[in-house]
Amino acid sequence: MRFANLAGRLVRVVGDGTAIDLATVSRGEIPSDPQLAIETQWERVLEVANLAEQPGTPFEESDLLSPVPRPRQVFALALNYKDHAAEGGQAAPEHPITFAKYPTCITGPFAEVTLSGDRVDWEVELVAVIGRAAHKVRAAEAWNHVAGLTIGQDISDRTVQHRRPVPQFSLGKSFPGYGPVGPYLVTPDEFKNRDDLGLRCSVNGEDVQKGRTKDLIFPVAALVERLSAVVPLGPGDLIFSGTPAGVGMAQDPPRFLAAGDTLESTIEGIGTLRNRLRAPEPAH
Repeated sequence: MRFANLAGRLVRVVGDGTAIDLATVSRGEIPSDPQLAIETQWERVLEVANLAEQPGTPFEESDLLSPVPRPRQVFALALNYKDHAAEGGQAAPEHPITFAKYPTCITGPFAEVTLSGDRVDWEVELVAVIGRAAHKVRAAEAWNHVAGLTIGQDISDRTVQHRRPVPQFSLGKSFPGYGPVGPYLVTPDEFKNRDDLGLRCSVNGEDVQKGRTKDLIFPVAALVERLSAVVPLGPGDLIFSGTPAGVGMAQDPPRFLAAGDTLESTIEGIGTLRNRLRAPEPAH
């Protein structure tokens, strides 16, 4: 099934491209707020959505917001594709390299994003959304704790990220709007192979990244196992799984996002994020 946040309300998106409002069909049993519904009643959401047979309502995709608008925890992975590690001159890691994106960076799939400086980069990523609490979960059971998959952009201010003497990954990747997510939350059963999805990123129509999630060094199940071994994961938490090669700072010469650019991020079976960049705001 495919879910979305339509103007602040949880909907199921059906095959003809229309939306069924789940709070309405459940007569208020399911919260209209997507975040609350995922955090408190995800199993019931699936039951109600599966039984909903009424005609859907047409909608404009531009009205979609992040399907998980206020996650409590947002984990992200560095160097989780060998080709991305190699383009940065790094060996493939033996353990997941994890940092946090602060939840206030999350924005919608078609939101405008204000640049923080002149060295802002792109990173298309598959994002796993937790649906059931997970603590010390084995990889073999990990997918049972995943509500679905969506797309994320790990937009990165490379100046802040690599500031000396100690890198600041979390701060450099958490400016407002630096975590577009969406446009849909797709349950794992919808994919022919949930571990092998094509992903692509383009800037102003020019492809800059292409890859497949089968090349993740630590795939989704392994990430759930490794993260939950340390931190209890809760419904609505997000895991940005890492990006393939093709980031701007690795190009010769380096290339970064500029005001007026359109950043598109696509994953097979999920959809496309489309975010326009605007100039930095003047300092106060």
